[in-house]
Amino acid sequence: MIIAILLSVTLFIIGISGILLSRKNTILIIMCLELLLLACNLNYILFSIYLDDIIGQIFALLILSVGASESAIGLALIITYYRTYKYV
Repeated sequence: MIIAILLSVTLFIIGISGILLSRKNTILIIMCLELLLLACNLNYILFSIYLDDIIGQIFALLILSVGASESAIGLALIITYYRTYKYV
């Protein structure tokens, strides 16, 4: 349990540092946001198993769907920007 929580914290720190260090690259920022969401999902699932409650797993599914839609919208915006200005 402790190792998985440390893994989640490590993923969260990598995501935060990726967002802070790469402000110019939008694709990398979207990937780092996905890392943040996956770290939160891992925590929800771990504590859901630990507390023997299914609510955390339901929240994890909700966050996965929000993350997928966020990535799709972000990539669509990048493609539209590239078509307009020929530079990302």
